Amino acid sequence: MGTITQDLQQDRLIALSEVAAQDLPAGSLYVVGMPIGNAGDITLRALWVLARVDAIAAEDTRVTRPFLARYAIDTLVLAAHQHNEREMAQQIVERLARGERVALITDAGTPGLSDPGALIVRTAIDAGRRVIPIPGPSSAIAALSVAGLGANTFAFAGFLPTGARERERILRYLAADKQPFVLFEAPHRISDLVALLSAVLAPERRVVLARELTKKFETISVHLANELAALALEERGEYVVLVDAAPAEKGSAPADIDASLTRWLIALLEELPPARAAAIAAKVSGQPRQALYSLALQLKSG
Repeated sequence: MGTITQDLQQDRLIALSEVAAQDLPAGSLYVVGMPIGNAGDITLRALWVLARVDAIAAEDTRVTRPFLARYAIDTLVLAAHQHNEREMAQQIVERLARGERVALITDAGTPGLSDPGALIVRTAIDAGRRVIPIPGPSSAIAALSVAGLGANTFAFAGFLPTGARERERILRYLAADKQPFVLFEAPHRISDLVALLSAVLAPERRVVLARELTKKFETISVHLANELAALALEERGEYVVLVDAAPAEKGSAPADIDASLTRWLIALLEELPPARAAAIAAKVSGQPRQALYSLALQLKSG
């Protein structure tokens, strides 16, 4: 009786959302965002699509089948992971050519973003098939929404390489750019990562650590870079690591950023992100880029 009631409630919610009035084009690949931890974050549109496609290509069928069963969805599930992605891409394109609808999902989040799926999407596009996004939760965006970063732009680096020299090279490059950046890290490497961050970042640079987002033991903490080395971190659950924009250097603002140059910067900011606008203004005016970037952030936030 409980299952029947649950199904009726789900059908009523979907009816209220009017998602059923939308098109579901045949021969299309549907890239579906999945919950990153809390099963309640699945969207009504995602449930509607997953229940109506001809097949679901999933990163791990052992994770997907129980999730689908929770919502009484019995669509055919195919395994499509990093070890068979090229083979599955061809099989999926063949299904699309026959007019089938195929959904592409990962265990958590969105395919192609630090997860398998990009090759399948590219193969479908190259074959002239339509690819339709069904947006869902994102750990990077969820963490950004509660981090309070001091700029409107950021670089997304995902998981860094495991090699120590390459990791340090990339981190030093990101740190030198002064803009905010976002990383993913596995629990067994988080201590090494924060130790490296403490070495490459300016001491007062702000760092946000988000662990187990949307799950029972979710934690979000804010630190300065010079505090990272002393942290004792829980090595369970994946981390999202957010590094804020570098603080303005004291005394870096030149006295001759006049009204004319400020107007140029305002105009550039209408079309460009702060870092790019500051770079162009610095090249034209000869003023320090960091000072112009600090002013650009003030103008943008104001």
